[in-house]
Amino acid sequence: MKYVLVTGGVVSGLGKGVTASSIGVLLKACGLRVTSIKIDLYLNTDAGTMSPFEHGEVFVLDDGGEVDLDLGNYERFLDIKLTRDNNITTGKIYQHVIAKERKGDYLGKTVQVVPHVTDAIQDWIERVAVIPVDGEEGPADVCVIELGGTIGDIESAPFIEALGQFSYRVGAGNFCLVHVSLVPVLNVVGEQKTKPTQHSVKGLRGLGLTPDILACRSTKPLEDNVKEKLAQFCHVPLEYIFTLYDVPNIWHIPLLLKDQKAHLAISKVLNLASILNEPSLGEWTSRAELCDNLHVPVRIAVVGKYTGLSDAYLSVLKALLHASVACRKKLVVDWVPACDLEKETEKENPDAYKAAWKLLKGVDGVLVPGGFGDRGVEGKILAAKYARENKIPFLGICLGMQIAVIEFARSVLSLHDANSTEFTPETKHPCIIFMPEGSRTHMGGTMRLGSRKSFFNVKDSKSAKLYGNKSFVDERHRHRYEVNPDMVECLEKAGLSFAAKDETGKRMEIIELPNHPFFIGAQFHPEFKSRPGKASPLFLGLIAASCGELDTVLNPASAHQHLISNGPKNVYVNGTPKKSPNSLADVRYNNGYCNGLYTR
Repeated sequence: MKYVLVTGGVVSGLGKGVTASSIGVLLKACGLRVTSIKIDLYLNTDAGTMSPFEHGEVFVLDDGGEVDLDLGNYERFLDIKLTRDNNITTGKIYQHVIAKERKGDYLGKTVQVVPHVTDAIQDWIERVAVIPVDGEEGPADVCVIELGGTIGDIESAPFIEALGQFSYRVGAGNFCLVHVSLVPVLNVVGEQKTKPTQHSVKGLRGLGLTPDILACRSTKPLEDNVKEKLAQFCHVPLEYIFTLYDVPNIWHIPLLLKDQKAHLAISKVLNLASILNEPSLGEWTSRAELCDNLHVPVRIAVVGKYTGLSDAYLSVLKALLHASVACRKKLVVDWVPACDLEKETEKENPDAYKAAWKLLKGVDGVLVPGGFGDRGVEGKILAAKYARENKIPFLGICLGMQIAVIEFARSVLSLHDANSTEFTPETKHPCIIFMPEGSRTHMGGTMRLGSRKSFFNVKDSKSAKLYGNKSFVDERHRHRYEVNPDMVECLEKAGLSFAAKDETGKRMEIIELPNHPFFIGAQFHPEFKSRPGKASPLFLGLIAASCGELDTVLNPASAHQHLISNGPKNVYVNGTPKKSPNSLADVRYNNGYCNGLYTR
């Protein structure tokens, strides 16, 4: 097993996660199998109880792990399925060590950070690195490890020490350290400054780690004299210093690394030159270029609680982007704070109220993502009502589906006090109720989590067609409230279709309005399985409906005839232009999923 450690210096938010993911993409393109581990320094055992305002979204894995959003980047870039153990936190390590101490596994020794905590970290890395994550048998060839935080953080001291020991444990030729640092430009002088990176590398060396490769973040490519200066003062070979400058979209980062021969540098450090192929990134290149050259906009309103921080909805944004690229449309997201749509805001802040409604009324489609708590719920309900009454394409996810059910009950069934027991425990018409198996005393890890099957019971529904008319789908869940089974019958009689249910038939998974152009709600989170070149079917449906192309997506045969009558276009497959008269709205399908065939 080979290990690539990615650390960060100078400031946080440099893009270590994207850099680690891009290194993985590059090595995978060279024919290697890659897995990933993220180390987070907080004492929480997982990200499940953390506020999105503080830490961005909580990403959910197939096994129910609630993890850092960077694992979402790894899964999307590398098209792999990670486990909860691929996210190491300080809390997990200390919990593990204390549990061993309570069992007596340390034979009465004084339990200390060194060696017991540091050994636990190393053992965890070695154990998780060999877990297959790409659907094939046997361990991967390379494990990319991202160390969260910034070099010098007090919380990282045990991990830095453990990783220093680990580099000796695995031996020379099996460990490569990539340090991501900042090379700023001061506007006063307009010169790229190397001193922050010099000090960052000095600090890293002082802690016992020596960088093999420097990945320098900057607004523009590094000048030659700047690279020479870094090589001289940081003791890193010139050919091992790479620029990660600002690009139109992050899909260019693996291409930047490839163009600068980063794969060759890593292969030399890890003694992989003999088995490394030339990177094959033709399809990836086509996708990145296509994204840059899209001009016809599709405007989507994201009506949520955390609109002040886009990272709170990172996977939703990525899923929208994947679907927009598949439909050859330029994604424009209008962030609509849900609370600004409410009547109280009209009185307290009329300007914000008018601005929010102006945004909502100017979009092509509406998306209400998941969330917790009652702030902004009435605004989300109003957004669902607007989309339903005005035939605007609508997708509700988790809480977004639940508020759509509440709105339907209020407006169509005239149950004006209908609500969720999460917000109004004493409501006379509880459309949404607490799940019986949930815990009311413990928050962490007690929701219905992970990948679960949803079975279609309405075969001609839009959602079933989007998923390729499968009998069931596996999607990831994260909720503790559900549609009240006692109200399903009256909702169905009023016209609300429950297109998919769980294996018991009692838990509602997908809702639809059959007489609406596109009005779908999902109890699960389809965004977590969306991939570049393989867009989530429900997101693809939302974008297609928002730009008037849903029939093309639902009926491949009609799309085939449409494209034949309009003549062939240039199609790029693995970067090679070909003529094709039968791509489906510029995307080819495989069991309902777009698989990355692009035209221009």
